[in-house]
Amino acid sequence: MKAWQRNGIVAVAVLVFGAARMPYEAKLANELRAANLMPPKLQIGTTDKIGQTSWAVALGGLRTLVAAFMNLRAFGFFEEKRWDDVADTYDMIVDLAPNTGYYWDAGFSHSAYNAASYYVNDSTLSPSRRKQAWLASVRRGRAFIDRGIQNNPDNWNLWASLGFLLTDSNKYKAFPDPDQTFTQAAEAYRRAAATGKALDYVKRAQFYALARVTGREKDALAMARDLYNTPRNRTPTLQTLLFVLEAHDQPDMDKTRRAIEIFGTPEKAYEALSAHWQRTRERFPVYGVAETLQSLEKQLNIPADKSILNQPLPPPFGPDEWFSK
Repeated sequence: MKAWQRNGIVAVAVLVFGAARMPYEAKLANELRAANLMPPKLQIGTTDKIGQTSWAVALGGLRTLVAAFMNLRAFGFFEEKRWDDVADTYDMIVDLAPNTGYYWDAGFSHSAYNAASYYVNDSTLSPSRRKQAWLASVRRGRAFIDRGIQNNPDNWNLWASLGFLLTDSNKYKAFPDPDQTFTQAAEAYRRAAATGKALDYVKRAQFYALARVTGREKDALAMARDLYNTPRNRTPTLQTLLFVLEAHDQPDMDKTRRAIEIFGTPEKAYEALSAHWQRTRERFPVYGVAETLQSLEKQLNIPADKSILNQPLPPPFGPDEWFSK
């Protein structure tokens, strides 16, 4: 018997055996998907996009392997700045491996950060087109990470990535309602912390977001005091916001004395509050800060021409400036 005849017989046997197994395997696959032990079926259109590799995915169960190879393809598109191809490729990758958080985070970062940053400086487009492309990239990244979270609600890193995006001062203009945006960021960080797997910074990041929501000052103050009870949480930002929120809650308190209590010395209090005063781009509250800085300047004999209150604040920085020319 010739080799091609043997191969033909083997191929027919495999097909017949496979056909006999199909009803059983289809039932088993449905049961495994219902128990979240097997990835969902490919979305309509994904098989066509994959092309010649689709047979391996459908017949061999090699989704994760194909996803890894497609991730390499996406990196090639990234190097060539082919942003739509990058985004489309990650759409296919996460269809193949929906429970691999890395792919969701990578696809999100490429759209919301890499592509968005590219359009800020793309000299081939007019300012208005650059701005539209920047905005579309940021929002596409947001939509992608939202999908990732829906597929992986227990992945703390995806929740934290959403919180980071929503509190990124370079992205504020993409989300026009500050209170809604910071509320969503605080909730994202809260959900990340609730998994019990997140790093320590996540709870502080939740507080930093909540402190910027108008009308949530009391909630933020309660959280600040709780965090402050653990010494490792006493970052300059947390200490300053604790002071600011207490000043809001108790307008008549001795603010200078309280600032020195929190920071240790008048010099340290002045340094921290001065830095906070200059952080205008981050939209942190500044209740009581100017008054306390004036008091500390008198105590430290700082002349008026050296006063931080007489120094220019950082200029605006964002899409209105990036795309003005």
